Formats: sequence, structure tokens, C-alpha cells
Amino acid sequence: MTVPRAWWTRIPDPVIDAMVVAVAVGDVLLSVEEAGPVSQAMAALACAALAVRRRFPLPVFLLTLPASLMLDIVFAPFAALFTLAERSRNRRLLVVCAVLFALASALPWPPNDLTSHDRTWTLVYFFYTLATAAAPVLLGQLVQARRDLARRLVEIEEAREHERLLHSQAVLARERAQLAREMHDVVSHQVSLIAVQAGALQVAATDPDFREGARTIRSLSVDTLDELRHMVTLLRASGGRATELTPQPTLADLHKLVTTSGIDAALTGELPPEVSTTAQRAVYRTVQEALTNVRKHAPGASATVRLWRADDGTAFGVTVTNTPPTRPSLPLPGAHQGLIGLRERAELLGGTFESGPTADGGYEVTLGVPPRTD
Repeated sequence: MTVPRAWWTRIPDPVIDAMVVAVAVGDVLLSVEEAGPVSQAMAALACAALAVRRRFPLPVFLLTLPASLMLDIVFAPFAALFTLAERSRNRRLLVVCAVLFALASALPWPPNDLTSHDRTWTLVYFFYTLATAAAPVLLGQLVQARRDLARRLVEIEEAREHERLLHSQAVLARERAQLAREMHDVVSHQVSLIAVQAGALQVAATDPDFREGARTIRSLSVDTLDELRHMVTLLRASGGRATELTPQPTLADLHKLVTTSGIDAALTGELPPEVSTTAQRAVYRTVQEALTNVRKHAPGASATVRLWRADDGTAFGVTVTNTPPTRPSLPLPGAHQGLIGLRERAELLGGTFESGPTADGGYEVTLGVPPRTD
């Protein structure tokens, strides 16, 4: 992300420095007519030092104090104080510098015996000047905070871009793993059957041409299997772990999932036999995610996994309900995308997904899908 730059930030620094020195010289000329040589020299030194205030903000500010004491000038110390506040993070130093400027401006020059009336006005002028000195200090701190915020926004945007890149790579990895699973579970199985059937035909055939055709089919099937296995290996290496090519879970694995979940869980109900393979995986993943969330966020709670079917036969699904936790949960790392992924999976199947707290303080997750989703 490119942060919009204000128009004054596009002015070259040497031009700004020259303008600052020129304004400071003009401010000095208004009060230098009756000043002595020492005061004029201090004023000239203060104005010249402003040219290097970016590199040496504190020394430049200290060089403006003698001129502030001897002459009634404001711009040079204000410019130096602003630059110091813009670049320093030491708040105590800024307060001390503001007090020094107020003292230099309020004390009379040359020093003489002050009457009670003069001391009162000197004190009043000191606090007035101190309040005025707060302006460049606060403005410099504001510019510093704005610069820090702009830099932080750039860092956040870069982090988001990196996160989006990682997400796209993860999506690509999942797609590769899914493709590898499909090829492993479906295509390889079918091609293997072709090869077996062709081998049987080759043995049983009496016609030489028919036997040669069966042999050719079998040879091509075996070659295709080799190519498929090679491709599956490449996809597995670039898209997921070795376990991603294992058979996908079905309803038959639900009982084991519930009993090995590590919590007090019970499985009730049953689903019709015509449930598609895709829907079985959705039900399994829903139960798996719900029980995982119970372990993470509701320690000591019990859960009930209820398989159900609508009376009119238009939908079936699963409902996972857990009781309130009996002890505080420990913070565990997580992507907070589990329920979102289940909802997206349900939408792809044309079903529904609902989740939320129950009246007794527990939590409930419900997945509903149509009978056929293949």
C-alpha cells in the first residue's frame, strides 16, 4: 500500500532549510537594530545553525538559547524545538528544553536588579512563554506519531500481502492434495481394474488378434498406472503430507472418532444408507471440528452427537451439542476458520450449517444436507 504524501513532503529538504533560515533571519532583523556585537553574533550563529538542525537537533536548539536570551526572537528557537520534538522520543528532554527556552525568553538582558513588580511580570512572561513553547513540541510529536503510523500501516499491509500469498499457496496445496486423493482413490482404482480385466481376457482369448488387443490394453493400462503414480507422488510432495493420500473418512468411522475424542461424548441416531460419499465426509468433518472445539474451548464438558433425518426425507444431518465447561479453558493457537470452512462445505453441498450457544451455556453445531449430493 502506498500512503498518500502531503504536498509539503514533496518539497526538497534543502529548499525547506533555506526557507527556515530566511524566516529566522527576518525575525532577527526586526529586533537586532539596537543590539550589541555579541547579540548580533549569537543571532547569526542561531540562524546559521538551523541549516543543520536535522542532523544535530539538540545542539542546534542549545545554540539558539543565547540569542533568545539577548534578543526578542521566536522563530529560530521554535524551529529548533520543533525539529527536536519531531526526532526525539525522550519526553523529559523535550520538557527540559521547553523550560530552558521559556527561561531564556523571560529573563531580562542584560541582568539587573529586578523590582518586585518586574519579578512578577517576569514570572508571568515565563509561564506564558512556556505555554507557547508547548506548540512546537506538540506539533513535532504529532508529526512523529503520524510518520510512525504511516510506517506501521505499510508494515501491516506488507504482512497482509504476505498472509494472502501464504493463503493462496495453502489453497493451491489443498487443491493438489485433493487432486492426488482423487487420482489415488478413483482413477488409479479404475485403471487397475482395466488392467486386471485386460489380463484376464488375454489369458482366456483364443483369437490371436483378440489376444493381442487385450495385451495392448493391459500394457497401456500398466503404463498409465505408472504415470499416475508418478504424478500422485509429485502432487503429494508439493501439496500435502503423505497421510493425505489415505482413504477419506466415512460414516463408518464416526464411532471411532467419538470414542477416541478424549471427551465424554455419545453417538446416537443413524443415517440412511443412500448417503453420498461427499455428504459422509461433510458429516464426519463437522463432528470432528465440533469435538475439537469442545476440547479446546469447553474443558470438562460432555457432548452428544445426534444423527438425524427429516420426517419428509428431504434432508439429513448431524447435531453436536456440548454442555457448559466445568473449568477454565487455556488459550490455544488456532486459525479461527474451522466453522467458516464447515459453512462453506455445507453451502457447496446445497445444505445448511448453524452454530451458536445454547440456553444452558453450552454450544450447538448443526449440519443439514440433501439426500444426494454427488
